[in-house]
Amino acid sequence: MKFGLIIAISLPLAAQISDQTNTAQTTPAQQAIKPKDLYEGTGYFHPFVRMPKYIWQDQKAIWTSPFHTAKQDLKWWVIFGGATGALIATDKYVSKNAPDNHVLRTLGNDTSYLGEAYTLLPIAAGFYFIGTGYGSDHFREAGLLSFEALADVTIMQLAIKSIADRQRPGEGGGNGRFEASTSARYSSSFPSGHAIETFAMASIFAHEYPHKLWVKILVYAYAGGVVGARLAANQHFPGDVMAGGAVGWFVGDYVYRRRHNSELDKKTIGQKILDHVQIGLGYAAAPVGPVAMP
Repeated sequence: MKFGLIIAISLPLAAQISDQTNTAQTTPAQQAIKPKDLYEGTGYFHPFVRMPKYIWQDQKAIWTSPFHTAKQDLKWWVIFGGATGALIATDKYVSKNAPDNHVLRTLGNDTSYLGEAYTLLPIAAGFYFIGTGYGSDHFREAGLLSFEALADVTIMQLAIKSIADRQRPGEGGGNGRFEASTSARYSSSFPSGHAIETFAMASIFAHEYPHKLWVKILVYAYAGGVVGARLAANQHFPGDVMAGGAVGWFVGDYVYRRRHNSELDKKTIGQKILDHVQIGLGYAAAPVGPVAMP
């Protein structure tokens, strides 16, 4: 079946960038924001000059990943391969029995605009340019890495959609057959383009701000809302959005690990002084001994 292609691409990549066993394999490469590119030392557009080369390097790593999967990473084939296969096998039954009415479709279609490229790219650009204008290199990096991840998953989804050519739920009696879509091949159902793009971007922001729980909740709720919207609009099967979301997340994780400038994680002198002031105030506010009673 055609879903084997997505497993062959996404799972080895996921295995290489998993948190526990393969962090060393995904070694940092050239940073998206180099030290000379920090907001006080460069113009707005200079870091984009390297972007085509970085995207080319990403694509080489992604498409060749099935050929350098370690044995200890085969568990990812079992976990994600089994989940994807199970969903695809039951997609038509789930889709045909799920709630489907005009209100849900309208709401789903309207919400789906949040996952379109013309929505996500301005968000990425906004973070980059606002970060540049206000001196926040974390903002700049989040925007720049989002742009790189979106470019990567756009190339991937167009290629995979064209090969899979899966019917959307509204085609062919809702059976979701591969190599049978009546629409343009690059616009077929598998995987979901909205899911792959929103989860790629959510992954970037969640990694960029690892200690801010509210950021993770916000970005993953955003991506999850888009995925739910595509299902409500009856534009995709569950297997389509699961595959798209998983690949998007892994690509975002990969891009962050390769391009993140760890220098941005170091606290500035001002931040360190502020921490000491806060600690000092905490000690001053805390009782230092028993309080004498009158």
